[in-house]
Amino acid sequence: MRIYKEHLILSGSKVKQALLKFNELSPDAILFVVDKEERLIGALTDGDVRRGLLKGFSIESNVDEIIQTNPRYIKKGENNLKQIIEYREGDFRVVPIVDENHKVVNVINFRKIRSYLPIDAVIMAGGRGQRLQPLTDSLPKPLLKVGGKAIMEHNLDRLALFGIDDFWVSVKYLGEKIEDHFGDGKDKNVKIEYVWENEPLGTIGAVSQIKNFEHDYVLVTNSDLLTNIDYEQFFLEFIKEDADLAVLTIPYQVNVPYAVLETENGVVKSFKEKPIYTYYSNGGIYLIKKEMLKFIPENVFFNATDLMEELIRNKKKVISFPFSGYWLDVGKHEDFEKAHIDVKNIKF
Repeated sequence: MRIYKEHLILSGSKVKQALLKFNELSPDAILFVVDKEERLIGALTDGDVRRGLLKGFSIESNVDEIIQTNPRYIKKGENNLKQIIEYREGDFRVVPIVDENHKVVNVINFRKIRSYLPIDAVIMAGGRGQRLQPLTDSLPKPLLKVGGKAIMEHNLDRLALFGIDDFWVSVKYLGEKIEDHFGDGKDKNVKIEYVWENEPLGTIGAVSQIKNFEHDYVLVTNSDLLTNIDYEQFFLEFIKEDADLAVLTIPYQVNVPYAVLETENGVVKSFKEKPIYTYYSNGGIYLIKKEMLKFIPENVFFNATDLMEELIRNKKKVISFPFSGYWLDVGKHEDFEKAHIDVKNIKF
């Protein structure tokens, strides 16, 4: 994966240096001119260079003389998805991300990612994976490979595909192997930090230890899921409903092979012939307003379902996001075997 700093060029550089960089970046030939603190000053394309040369500038000229001084950019930490969609649909492929000091902290490329969601992601990867023994005796379940890639890596890559670049991974059992595998995330152009559970803290309890989230929205996911969910649609529905928490739900149909009677005080009022009932189960992926995390007690075993119950008790808005795409919880040996078959046919 291309490291975003390859798109940066220092103010005062020569046009010749820019041309060399364009050659390396093709077909993504755009540079962002920054000062010594990497604050954004302008943008430069090969078209700007051509126009500059026609005006009499040379390859020894300063890039600052021919740059676009009002470049498009995205402010990190803000909910600016509408602007992002406009850039993407307007065919602005490569866009810098700046922090509150206007420093470039990332460069996104819509040829390679689908969105840039203002979300921190927490991947819960501390479980023992007992049902997958002996496979998990010496390797944590998140690192078991499906299609030549670790299960958790499928998860992380899917999230990164939607521009999520701030990750937290909760680890316990063989957590050092997970740390060694993913490192700090630089190889994937993301940032990864680790949260160690000294004692098991349930499916969301470890989140209470994180005090420095970058965004106002936090996504929490189990590490052992395979899914092709569209995270942008998940986020858009969450915002549209002004929810405090959204949970991905998986539909399950129950086919009753007989007529079902509807009665009242023993009197048959009607009946349904071989009805099909649809129920929705917890899919293990949650989108949460950061301020709702105060309901998670510190250093206590606490599940995501406990948080949902607590929010409902406090009159907060908890919504279901029904999902009919591919979803598999790799919890048992038969699930692991199914995943090996599915990965050949499903694009994650």
